[in-house]
Amino acid sequence: MKTQIPLYPHPRIDRMAVYTEVSDTELNAFAGCYDFGEILACKGIAEGIENSNFQLITETGNYILTLYEKRVEPDDLPYFLNLLGHLSAKGIPCPVPLKRRDGKSLGTLCGRPAAVVTFLAGMWPRRILVEHCAEVGAGMAQLHLAGQDFPMRRANRLTIDAWEGVLASCRGRGDEVRAGLTEELARELAYLQAHWPKELPGGVIHGDLFPDNVFFRHGRLSGIIDFYFACNDFFAYDVGICLNAWCFEADNSFNITKARRMLSAYRRHRDFSERELAALPLMARGAAMRFLLTRLYDWLNTPQDAFVTPKNPLEYLAKLRFHQEVSHPSDYGLE
Repeated sequence: MKTQIPLYPHPRIDRMAVYTEVSDTELNAFAGCYDFGEILACKGIAEGIENSNFQLITETGNYILTLYEKRVEPDDLPYFLNLLGHLSAKGIPCPVPLKRRDGKSLGTLCGRPAAVVTFLAGMWPRRILVEHCAEVGAGMAQLHLAGQDFPMRRANRLTIDAWEGVLASCRGRGDEVRAGLTEELARELAYLQAHWPKELPGGVIHGDLFPDNVFFRHGRLSGIIDFYFACNDFFAYDVGICLNAWCFEADNSFNITKARRMLSAYRRHRDFSERELAALPLMARGAAMRFLLTRLYDWLNTPQDAFVTPKNPLEYLAKLRFHQEVSHPSDYGLE
């Protein structure tokens, strides 16, 4: 049985790794399908927990090579890659897939689906400032608008319809993490299922817009990466994800100034409807529940010797409890 972990732990450091090693012979054969010239260097990237990523330095520039591992459904890859091309053409700073000589964006390397995309300059913020939150709010709104005419659709496989299954897969072991957690999550899930809206404005959302997926240069947003949770869902749900990811401090206290700057910047590009405003506390609450459940599953099921250290689910329990007490959008700084 796992030792119970405190509600406000010290931040855990995520150990990330390349899952699939690529030989020089295999890499050169794969690169021969592209027109970026000779590969001068290939470096594994210790960022990202879903796929194997490498920085390619070639005669024509720098690129990112991604091998899609088992947690990514191959049937979803055309949606992800075509979405990147669509958003980039609309001015969203995201990676652009390179076309192979056969006109395709997707190939195979080491038995894995693989693609090469353009390199984005910038760093993700280790210390989040209110200015970062404003930039993210504006960038998220612009992404939502840019995706409105994207013709492909992908359902959100981790929205409320999936949460009961995730909780069930934990087999009642939540109490190994914190006493009473399983029952608390069951009650919360029942509440969310009873109150979740049927219709809200929606379209393409990023679905995982955490700080390590957003790059900045000189205080300005320079890139958005990792679209592998992108899907079609409520825009307000994406906003709820960002409120959780960007507007809480290290002790899990809510920073209303950061939230106000984020939401105000979002509204300058795309204003909320009255229904969205009314639903925002519920969307933020649901987003907290989603990440709590998936982190709980990973915490209970990741082997001790795995490449990746699972994130503490109780961070999101604290955030969920905050949203449970929110009675009005003004609690997020909205007037």
